[in-house]
Amino acid sequence: MFFYKKEKEVIELLLKHLDIVESCLNTSIKAVQTYLRGDTKNAKRLAKQVDAIEKEADVVRYEIRDKLYAGAYLPRLREDIYRLVESIDEVANAAEACCDFFLNQRPEIPDELKVMFQAAIQESLGIIKPLKHAVLCFLKGECPIEVSRNHAKEVGLKESDVDHIVWDLTREIFTSTLDYSRKIHFKLCLDTIARVSDRGEDAADQLDLVILKSMV
Repeated sequence: MFFYKKEKEVIELLLKHLDIVESCLNTSIKAVQTYLRGDTKNAKRLAKQVDAIEKEADVVRYEIRDKLYAGAYLPRLREDIYRLVESIDEVANAAEACCDFFLNQRPEIPDELKVMFQAAIQESLGIIKPLKHAVLCFLKGECPIEVSRNHAKEVGLKESDVDHIVWDLTREIFTSTLDYSRKIHFKLCLDTIARVSDRGEDAADQLDLVILKSMV
């Protein structure tokens, strides 16, 4: 795949942004898992790192926007590429919101539910792995178009796995003997976790659109 200088600069920034978002999600997983282990002090320290990493991702996103305004890529692709960047950035925003929920609202998860909550966190925030693979495959031009699209579909499959975990955990919460107010709080917490994989699926859908338009 041939790229002009401006396109190469955008791709380099896109790859940088993707690495930062991955770091944001991985640090978010550590922060929430640390909180669930009862180590609030270190969880807060990690959550602050998440905030800083997310801000770094925003800075790179603005750089990409400026490059696109300067004329990188054909006009018909510029908006869709920036929407792709924004959608990936929303994944980082959702991960940051997840950390904020735990460290601000301090849900007291019962021991019998912690394993399922940990699984939900690992799977939902782990959406970055197949998403990054899909985006890299397209950006580097090392995969056939259909392979890139198949990787994007894998993101949707992982999001479905998260939905199953959320359904099972929701049932466990509402069939328990917990007070109803705590049940609602835990469901809100679970929704915040699941929102990360939802945003990951949105990003994969946007990637699929960019791939299709690049074929024209």
